[in-house]
Amino acid sequence: MDRQQEYVLRTIEERDIRFIRLWFTDVLGTLKSVAVAPAELEGAFTEGIGFDGSSIEGLARVFESDMLVLPDADTFQVLPWRGENPGTARMFCDIRLPDGSASQADPRNVLQRALTKASDKGLTFYTHPEIEFYLFEQNMRPGEPPTPVDQAGFFDHVPHGTGHDFRRSAISMLEQMGISVEFSHHEAGPGQNEIDLRYADALSTADNIMTFRTVIKEVALEQGVFASFMPKPLADAPGSGMHTHVSLFEGDRNAFYEAGAPYQLSSTAKGFIAGILHHAPEISAVTNQWVNSYKRIWSGAEAPAHVSWGHNNRSAMVRVPMYKPAKGQSARVEVRSIDASANPYLAYAVVLAAGMKGIEEGYELPPEAEDDVWNLTDRERRAMGIDPLPASLDHAIHLMEGSELVAETLGEHVFDFFLRNKRAEWAGYRDQVTQFELDQYLKRL
Repeated sequence: MDRQQEYVLRTIEERDIRFIRLWFTDVLGTLKSVAVAPAELEGAFTEGIGFDGSSIEGLARVFESDMLVLPDADTFQVLPWRGENPGTARMFCDIRLPDGSASQADPRNVLQRALTKASDKGLTFYTHPEIEFYLFEQNMRPGEPPTPVDQAGFFDHVPHGTGHDFRRSAISMLEQMGISVEFSHHEAGPGQNEIDLRYADALSTADNIMTFRTVIKEVALEQGVFASFMPKPLADAPGSGMHTHVSLFEGDRNAFYEAGAPYQLSSTAKGFIAGILHHAPEISAVTNQWVNSYKRIWSGAEAPAHVSWGHNNRSAMVRVPMYKPAKGQSARVEVRSIDASANPYLAYAVVLAAGMKGIEEGYELPPEAEDDVWNLTDRERRAMGIDPLPASLDHAIHLMEGSELVAETLGEHVFDFFLRNKRAEWAGYRDQVTQFELDQYLKRL
């Protein structure tokens, strides 16, 4: 037993923690949890806790159902919303097979494999997400659009407003769990908020995002409102994205920085951007995994619908920010296509794989987009070599099906299940008769 595991066991005893929740996710990014008593934890560290993997989306087939969750002691935190005594804590888990080998169906393992490939080349992948979400009134009626908690806009300060108090409570809770927040504000949509997490290695960030979503939901329940990470919940308001700033480090050196180069971008950074652009359409089903995701992408309002990059261009899919041009450690690129409901483990794995492919294969970075890409005509975009992202989940599925990069990154099991699940989602959506269709055609035809 290592020191961190010993620390966890000692803390549980000293703080009278009676329930330890072991967290993991299914392939779609839904958080799962199993609670164990303190007496079982030492065995869980060494042998894992058994569960039926066939009951979890995408983890195992019925005849391979026996699986284990192995808690990661480095992720131990006491849950601050369980303030009563005895207390409750949580740890993220890796999923193992009965022989102790890593499950290829575990989304956390998918990201770990991608990070290991980068690490073998001396690189560490850092990410910094800007997570948007909406707050709605609880009394939602079936068939009616949700009611935002306010009518404020971008960066608005709302004295005694629900969003202001909500963000303060949520940030306090996140920081109690060791998750650092860089800043927060009201976003452009009514009831829409953004909280940005401080940069960390990609695995820690993905764990933090899963914790973040849970904290936001818990605080919302406490305050009598409802929080949603749905990409496009309101037809006439902006969608919710998860713009993510990414960088690669070689030890303590930022591999994206080159003094004196245009925008201080190194050849490594340019290759990484080129890789993301080249593979963007085929990874979209992962970074934007829901039918509703494509209504955000094609709605305008700073959501990128075309494969392009630019310096401080918020209409581009990949942006090169220049907040601190003289500070090499801050050099990074911002991927703006990922939405707030993506499975962060899978999304960061495919983004990293695409960027690394661009570096390894020496992809050439296309010319930057200096104009507002949304205001260009289709003909102008074609002339500039700017291709569109998929227009629907169905389109994204077809592109993903032929992608060697996505298949290799996700692994056969996750790749096959993900596609089956998304085909079923599209088929279910396609069969619906929407209110739009009834309004348009019922009395006309």
